[in-house]
Amino acid sequence: MKNIPRVFLGDEIMSGKVISAPSDIAHYLSHVMRTDKCLVFGGGNEYTATLDGKNLIVGNKTDHDDVARDITLMFAPIKRCDDLINMATQLGVGILQPVITERTVARNINWSRMEKIAIEAAEQSGRNSVPKILSPIKFSEIDLSKIAFADERAAHGKTTATKTNIKTILVGPEGGFSDAEFAALDNAGAVGVCLGKTILRAELAAAIAITRVE
Repeated sequence: MKNIPRVFLGDEIMSGKVISAPSDIAHYLSHVMRTDKCLVFGGGNEYTATLDGKNLIVGNKTDHDDVARDITLMFAPIKRCDDLINMATQLGVGILQPVITERTVARNINWSRMEKIAIEAAEQSGRNSVPKILSPIKFSEIDLSKIAFADERAAHGKTTATKTNIKTILVGPEGGFSDAEFAALDNAGAVGVCLGKTILRAELAAAIAITRVE
């Protein structure tokens, strides 16, 4: 349905349910979009809905399928983390796992704001779910034998895979992985994936890495 606002209401929605509309959503629908009709989504499903005063009345389930994919993006937090979250959400990532690497410099990320950015990206991009953002972990906590990673060494001539069927992919920070981290990845048998022959900004590298997962 074109030109109808989409609103995320959590994962526990169903036809016939009456939900108290958050004040910002009620204001957005009635005063910005000037409508009492919208689409609500969550948990992989989408429904029609009507704003009745301060409540949203959930209608019928639509036939719109969720475009989310069973992909986990592990990423080092970066300065433009909002852009990374936005693009990863639009590309259908299911889980976002921040990872603190040796060269990670952006350590004071407002994760509550990142969750709001993910919700807005899901609303705009047409997916019926919002990716889960997990608490940050250290690089040393990852089971490196079960992941693929964006291997920037391909830009310097290293032969790497162009596609992978591994559903968990790791992307480094602005300064890339350290020599010790590359050694750990190689020794564990992690699959290096080529992002091209040029050096990319970290947020763009993350977006391209997602497209390399089959």
